[in-house]
Amino acid sequence: MIDDTPPIINVHGDLVGLGPIRGDLIPLYLQWSNDQSTSQSIGLTWPATLEQETRRFEDRCVDPGSVWFTIYEMNSQIPVGLSWLYDVDHRHARASFGISIGNLENRGRGLGTEATRLTLDYAFNDLGIENVMLTVLSFNESGVRAYENAGFTTFGVRRRCSRIGGQLHDLVHMECTASDFADQHRNKYPAG
Repeated sequence: MIDDTPPIINVHGDLVGLGPIRGDLIPLYLQWSNDQSTSQSIGLTWPATLEQETRRFEDRCVDPGSVWFTIYEMNSQIPVGLSWLYDVDHRHARASFGISIGNLENRGRGLGTEATRLTLDYAFNDLGIENVMLTVLSFNESGVRAYENAGFTTFGVRRRCSRIGGQLHDLVHMECTASDFADQHRNKYPAG
């Protein structure tokens, strides 16, 4: 059962806010994991069980090399997705990024782009990361555009390396540096 207390929101934006992942949302996270349009966009093509989702949640809570956020729509404070930093390496000032907007009706509204910007701002200004990287399947053109709008640039393409639905797809590699992000978002997200 989902707790109806107002969520904790650590990072505030105009459209979305980011807060910690929550145990009472595991059934919702499971629903998103099993939504084919959601899972295929991040390269997952197998069903998940409640036990698997619970284990993933528990692992995320104790992993010192990752930071996981629930994305909330600010007006309704309803959870709409997840964003995360993983392979966080403070010594080398780098991390990797992932995001998933859970339901189709919440895509194409700018929520993912703003959540990406907020997560990058957190990585650069709160964690002291210098470079954040991501990979995205080439057929996810709206995802590539959203990442570019948030500050990422493409630095390479690994060809025909991801099998989805019986077809091989390219994997696009993108990155954003703290200085590039600060230059692009100086007025909205000033460097700290």
